[in-house]
Amino acid sequence: MRRASHGLLAGMRITVIGKGNIGGTLGTKWHAAGHEVVYGARGGSGEGPGGAPVRSIGDALKDADVVVLAVPGQAVPGVVNEHGAALAGKVVIDAVNRMGAPQPDSRELIAAAAPSARYVRAFSTLGWENFAEPLPGANLFFAADPEARAVAEELISAVGLEPACLGDATATATVDALLPLWFALVKQNGGNRKIALRIVR
Repeated sequence: MRRASHGLLAGMRITVIGKGNIGGTLGTKWHAAGHEVVYGARGGSGEGPGGAPVRSIGDALKDADVVVLAVPGQAVPGVVNEHGAALAGKVVIDAVNRMGAPQPDSRELIAAAAPSARYVRAFSTLGWENFAEPLPGANLFFAADPEARAVAEELISAVGLEPACLGDATATATVDALLPLWFALVKQNGGNRKIALRIVR
């Protein structure tokens, strides 16, 4: 990966697996920020959100620095198990909430399929509307392998949110605890999903 003079990673090759509201919004933001984005989809071809190309998942993973999982929760085991070898050594950002599963995150699945992947849990505690049009000063809370923290912070900042690290890759439960809080706030505010959290010092 190439580093910019200001110390943050720039010009990353990012594969977003999934091109729905979350994947498409993130991919569009990163493409606009100057990163090389490609979407991975089963039988994928053509152009995806923000003008980035769509390829098959296998082809999209070949040259990636960063892989973002943004597929429906039930699809994660199949994707990870089929493409585990291609995830080796890459930064893998888990943005999926596997609702109804014993754990909403996919850290254990990814670790089993690709032990050398550098795991990040991010973009899983706010609705996609907060990625499309971030509220000023809003934080995005995440957990990350220490070697992937700078990448996570760069990509969160590129979306327009303030990164707030809650710990290493084992801190997924702390991150995930914020999701029911966000849902409760949305409900208490009449279904308004443009609600976010902010650290006040």
